[in-house]
Parts: sequence; structure tokens; C-alpha cells
Amino acid sequence: MPTASATPGKALIDPSNHALILIDFQSQMSFATKSIDAVTLRNNAALISNAAAGFKVPTILTTVAEKSFSGPMFAEITEAFPGQKLLDRTSMNTWEDAAVIDEVNRLGKGRIVLAGLWTSVCIVGPALSALHQGFEVYVIADACGDVSDEAHERAMQRMIHAGVRPMTSLQYLLELQRDWARTDTYELTTGIAKKFGGAYGLGIIYAKTMFGAAEGH
Repeated sequence: MPTASATPGKALIDPSNHALILIDFQSQMSFATKSIDAVTLRNNAALISNAAAGFKVPTILTTVAEKSFSGPMFAEITEAFPGQKLLDRTSMNTWEDAAVIDEVNRLGKGRIVLAGLWTSVCIVGPALSALHQGFEVYVIADACGDVSDEAHERAMQRMIHAGVRPMTSLQYLLELQRDWARTDTYELTTGIAKKFGGAYGLGIIYAKTMFGAAEGH
């Protein structure tokens, strides 16, 4: 029989054990995205971007044909990473771009977390390619979108069957924090949740305003 200990499982993410790659959050890609509404998509992109920036997660921002066709990356993302260079590609599969791969190797993380548009193209390509090369891959499912519900769901199923681990935007934030006793990032986490965490964020605002409540106290 195994012995339990008060330690996290190795499959959980933390700020130091992965790199985040945000792919093709651009106007042209979002126009045809129907599996998630634009407001929710932008909110979730902002949530994970602010979480990654706040927790200092190494993050790669990449676009495709930014100047000639697809347009700029969402401001909600670039504002979270002021001054960071965007790696623009011609390839639909991010993992086939040499500049992106150079950055992946420079960061040196064996666990990759992905989010972007469209799920069936921009996420499936790097997810399956990274898995094939021995990386662990997570996909933030509600920060991805596709041309239809069917396209998004089949892409998620295909990746999960191959070994990708799905998660959600709010889960990403809370897994980075994981313990309310971590006071150095407590205000960061609750601040992001209040701004981008939907009904959960409203609950935090209510509890703190009405009762001065605080998790972990």
C-alpha cells in the first residue's frame, strides 16, 4: 500500500516547471471562431496571460502572417508582456518554425502548455509534434477556439487520445497559486480572479467587500 504525503503530484503545473506558448490570437483567426464567443475568448486569453506574467512563467508569443494577413495579437495578451517580441511565422504548425523551436530549447522546459486559435490547426500541430519529441503537453481548452463546436471538440479528442492533458483558464491560474498561504502571490491571484474570473471573481469581490474575508485565514 502506498504511503500518503502532503506533497503535490508531479503532473500538476507550477510556475517553474513549464513554458506557455500562446499561438495566433489574432483578429483574422478570431472572426471565424464560433466554438467560443469573442468576449469569453478575450477574457480567458487575458486571464492566462496575466497569470503567466504575474507568476513569471516563461512564455512564447507567436503569430502567423501578422503584417500581411492575420493582424495583431490581442492587446489583452501583449499588454501582459510589455516589450516582449512576437515570433511571426509562415507555418501553420508552430513546431515547424525554427525561431520558435530555438526559443523552446533556450527555455529548456520539458512541459509545454498551449493555447490559441484554431484548435484543429494551430494547437493540434504543435501539440502532436511536441508529444512526438518527448515533451509533456497541456492544452488550455477554454482559451482555444475553432470554426465550429465540432472542429474544437474533435481536435481536443484527437489530442487527448494522443496524450495531451486538457485544462481550463481558471484552473491554470489556481494551479499556479495552489495554496492560499503563499502570501507573496495571494493578491496577484485574487486580483486576476476578480478582474477576469467571471462569477468566481464576483464572489471574491463580494466576500472581501462585505466581510473582509480572505482565503487561508
